Amino acid sequence: MMRIGSVPLEQPLILAPMAGITDQYFRLILKRIGGIGLVTMEFISSEALTRGSGKTRHMMQFSEEERPLAIQIYGSHAERMAEAAEFVEALGADVVDINMGCPANKILKGCAGAALMGDLDLARGIIRAARKRVSIPLTVKFRVGLDEGRANYLELGRICEGEGVDGVALHARTARQMFSGGADWERIRALKEALSIPVSGNGDVETPADAFDLWRTTGCDGVMIGRAAMKNPWIFRQIAALRSGGRPAEPTLEERRELILYHFTLLREREEERAALHKIRTFTGWYTHGLPNGRALRQRINSLDSVAQFIEAIEEFFRMSLAA
Repeated sequence: MMRIGSVPLEQPLILAPMAGITDQYFRLILKRIGGIGLVTMEFISSEALTRGSGKTRHMMQFSEEERPLAIQIYGSHAERMAEAAEFVEALGADVVDINMGCPANKILKGCAGAALMGDLDLARGIIRAARKRVSIPLTVKFRVGLDEGRANYLELGRICEGEGVDGVALHARTARQMFSGGADWERIRALKEALSIPVSGNGDVETPADAFDLWRTTGCDGVMIGRAAMKNPWIFRQIAALRSGGRPAEPTLEERRELILYHFTLLREREEERAALHKIRTFTGWYTHGLPNGRALRQRINSLDSVAQFIEAIEEFFRMSLAA
C-alpha cells in the first residue's frame, strides 16, 4: 500500500489537479466509480485565498466521501503560501500539495507554478515555510524543468526531500513543452532512484496498460493521471482491476448514459442552469469520446439551451445506440 506521510492510499492512483475540471462534481464521480487512491482539487491561488476571496473558498468545498483528498495551492510568496497551507489544513484536507509545475503563461508571469523551477532558492523558501506551518502531509508537483537546458528536477526533488516533503509527483515534460511531445519516463526513473520519499509519475498514461508500463519502466510508487481521466473516468477502476488480477472492463453504454445524467444532476443542484449546461456540454464531449455518432451528439447539444432539451438529446442518443 502506498502512503503519503500518514495517509494510506488503497490504490497508488492519483487524480492530477486540473483547473476547471477537478471540481467537487468530477471528484465525486471518480470516487463513486472506484479504484482511485487520492483525488486532488483544482489548484487554488494562495493570493486569492489569503485575501479572503469568497469565490476561491467556495471552490474548496469537499465532502467526507472524497477522502483522502489533496488540495493544491500555488503562488510565489513564501509567507502567503505558508498561510494558504495552514488554511488547507484547518479546512480538514488530508494532504496539501504545492504546484511547481503549471506551465500556463498567466501562472508563469506571476512567478508561480513551473516558474519556481527557475528560482530554486525561492522554491526552497516556500517549501520550508509551508512545512513549518502544517502537520498534515506535504507534497510537491513539478516538471522536468523550464526547458531542456534547465532540467533541474533532480535538484528540486532533493530540496523537497531535505525540507521534509512527504512525496513528490513529476510530470515528465518541460514547462516549454506544455502538453506536446512525449513524456520522458526515464526522468521519473531517475527521480525515483535519487529519492527515498514516494515518487509519482505523470504524463502519457492513456490506458491501464500504460500505467503498468510506467511502473515497470520507472519503479515509481504512484501513477498520477489527468487528461486521460476526462475521456475515461473509469480508468482508475480498470487499473485497480488489473492490479488485483482481474480484467479491465470497458464501460457499457448504459454506464456512459448514467454517468452523463448523474454529472448533470450534480451540476444542477448547485449551478445556475446556463453554467450547468455549458459545463456538461464539455464533459459530454469527453464522455462520448470514441463512440459511434458521438460527434453528431456533441454538435447537437452545443445548440441546446434548456435542461429538458439536453436530457432528451442524451436519452435519444443512447436509445438509438443501444438499439443499433
